[in-house]
Amino acid sequence: MSKQKRNIVYSTDPDWKKRDNIEDDDANFNVRQSVVYIRRETKGRGGKTVTIVKGLVGDLRAWKKELQKVCGAGGTVKSPEIEIQGDQRERIARFLSAKGIKSKFSGG
Repeated sequence: MSKQKRNIVYSTDPDWKKRDNIEDDDANFNVRQSVVYIRRETKGRGGKTVTIVKGLVGDLRAWKKELQKVCGAGGTVKSPEIEIQGDQRERIARFLSAKGIKSKFSGG
Protein backbone atom coordinates (compact mmCIF):
# COMPACT_ATOMS: atom_id res chain seq x y z
CA MET A 1 0.00 0.00 0.00
CA SER A 2 1.41 3.38 -0.93
CA LYS A 3 2.50 5.83 1.72
CA GLN A 4 -0.19 8.31 0.71
CA LYS A 5 -3.01 5.82 1.30
CA ARG A 6 -1.75 4.76 4.74
CA ASN A 7 -1.54 8.27 6.13
CA ILE A 8 -5.13 9.40 5.48
CA VAL A 9 -6.45 10.85 8.71
CA TYR A 10 -9.61 12.51 7.42
CA SER A 11 -11.22 12.55 4.01
CA THR A 12 -14.22 14.39 2.58
CA ASP A 13 -14.42 11.85 -0.25
CA PRO A 14 -17.66 9.82 0.13
CA ASP A 15 -15.99 6.75 -1.47
CA TRP A 16 -12.94 6.67 0.78
CA LYS A 17 -13.72 3.23 2.21
CA LYS A 18 -13.84 1.73 -1.28
CA ARG A 19 -10.28 2.87 -1.96
CA ASP A 20 -8.86 0.50 0.65
CA ASN A 21 -9.82 -2.44 -1.58
CA ILE A 22 -8.07 -1.05 -4.67
CA GLU A 23 -4.67 -2.58 -5.31
CA ASP A 24 -1.66 -0.33 -5.43
CA ASP A 25 -1.57 1.64 -8.71
CA ASP A 26 2.12 0.79 -9.19
CA ALA A 27 1.28 -2.84 -9.93
CA ASN A 28 -0.62 -1.91 -13.10
CA PHE A 29 1.42 1.05 -14.31
CA ASN A 30 1.97 -0.32 -17.84
CA VAL A 31 -1.75 -0.23 -18.59
CA ARG A 32 -2.08 3.53 -18.23
CA GLN A 33 1.43 4.55 -19.25
CA SER A 34 1.54 7.64 -21.45
CA VAL A 35 4.42 8.73 -23.69
CA VAL A 36 7.88 8.77 -22.11
CA TYR A 37 10.31 11.47 -23.22
CA ILE A 38 14.02 10.70 -23.53
CA ARG A 39 16.61 13.47 -23.94
CA ARG A 40 20.36 13.94 -23.74
CA GLU A 41 21.90 16.71 -21.62
CA THR A 42 25.39 18.01 -20.92
CA LYS A 43 24.65 21.39 -19.30
CA GLY A 44 26.09 21.93 -15.84
CA ARG A 45 27.86 18.58 -15.74
CA GLY A 46 31.37 19.52 -16.78
CA GLY A 47 30.87 18.26 -20.32
CA LYS A 48 29.63 14.84 -19.19
CA THR A 49 26.57 13.49 -20.99
CA VAL A 50 23.52 12.10 -19.22
CA THR A 51 20.27 10.70 -20.56
CA ILE A 52 17.11 12.05 -18.94
CA VAL A 53 13.96 9.89 -18.90
CA LYS A 54 10.77 11.75 -18.03
CA GLY A 55 7.19 10.51 -17.83
CA LEU A 56 7.55 7.04 -16.35
CA VAL A 57 4.73 6.02 -14.03
CA GLY A 58 5.21 3.95 -10.91
CA ASP A 59 8.20 3.40 -8.67
CA LEU A 60 10.98 5.49 -10.21
CA ARG A 61 13.66 3.75 -8.14
CA ALA A 62 12.68 0.37 -9.58
CA TRP A 63 12.67 1.85 -13.11
CA LYS A 64 16.11 3.37 -12.48
CA LYS A 65 17.47 0.02 -11.38
CA GLU A 66 16.16 -1.72 -14.50
CA LEU A 67 17.50 1.02 -16.79
CA GLN A 68 20.91 0.86 -15.13
CA LYS A 69 21.07 -2.89 -15.79
CA VAL A 70 20.04 -2.46 -19.42
CA CYS A 71 22.52 0.34 -20.07
CA GLY A 72 25.36 -0.88 -17.86
CA ALA A 73 25.70 2.60 -16.40
CA GLY A 74 25.06 4.51 -13.21
CA GLY A 75 22.06 6.70 -12.60
CA THR A 76 19.94 8.61 -10.15
CA VAL A 77 16.35 9.66 -9.56
CA LYS A 78 15.57 13.36 -9.44
CA SER A 79 11.78 13.37 -9.35
CA PRO A 80 10.01 13.28 -11.73
CA GLU A 81 13.00 12.31 -13.89
CA ILE A 82 15.57 9.53 -14.05
CA GLU A 83 19.15 10.36 -15.06
CA ILE A 84 21.33 7.65 -16.60
CA GLN A 85 25.02 8.32 -17.25
CA GLY A 86 26.12 8.54 -20.87
CA ASP A 87 24.19 8.78 -24.13
CA GLN A 88 21.86 5.80 -23.70
CA ARG A 89 18.83 7.04 -25.67
CA GLU A 90 18.69 4.17 -28.17
CA ARG A 91 19.05 1.43 -25.54
CA ILE A 92 16.39 2.96 -23.33
CA ALA A 93 13.99 3.41 -26.26
CA ARG A 94 14.43 -0.26 -27.27
CA PHE A 95 13.91 -1.40 -23.67
CA LEU A 96 10.73 0.66 -23.27
CA SER A 97 9.30 -0.49 -26.60
CA ALA A 98 9.90 -4.11 -25.55
CA LYS A 99 7.85 -3.35 -22.43
CA GLY A 100 5.08 -1.88 -24.62
CA ILE A 101 5.69 1.74 -23.61
CA LYS A 102 5.75 4.50 -26.23
CA SER A 103 8.78 6.78 -26.12
CA LYS A 104 9.90 9.88 -27.97
CA PHE A 105 13.21 11.68 -28.21
CA SER A 106 13.02 15.30 -27.13
CA GLY A 107 15.52 18.12 -27.30
CA GLY A 108 18.16 18.65 -29.95
